[in-house]
Amino acid sequence: MREPADYDVVEPTEMRRVLGAFASGVTIVTGTSRGRPVGFACQSFTSVSLEPPLVLFCPARTSRTWPLLRDAGAFSVNVLAEDQLELCKAFAVSGGDKFAGLDWHETLWGPSLDGVLATVHCTIEQVHEAGDHDVVVGRVQRLVMHREVGPLLFFRGQFGPTWI
Repeated sequence: MREPADYDVVEPTEMRRVLGAFASGVTIVTGTSRGRPVGFACQSFTSVSLEPPLVLFCPARTSRTWPLLRDAGAFSVNVLAEDQLELCKAFAVSGGDKFAGLDWHETLWGPSLDGVLATVHCTIEQVHEAGDHDVVVGRVQRLVMHREVGPLLFFRGQFGPTWI
């Protein structure tokens, strides 16, 4: 067995290139802070457990939105459809009113964006520090399926409905 000192140094650019070969869906994680809607685009989202019903997402520790969601104690994960690239881009930038001109409605857990594939409403169960990100485990409180179309995917640094 190799000793830890024998392993290659993993560079961030190589990590991004190699792990970019794994396609992921794209979501917008939303919540309410001080009576205002907040949210950010997130592709690190997955199901964790059926019993109890748990999901997770991994926000960057540099995020300005994540602390607002953490303080709220609840969040909604809005799963994007293949035709929602522009919506994704609007939430992928920092600052500004990301909800201006959008159709959405408030829930107990945060804004639910109209027209998404599905919404997963959660309360925060656990938060773990993991390098430059946090791992947020959410307990699912309600599930809503909105449409039956293909998902928006992220693959090799690009967004699209499918890899062409």
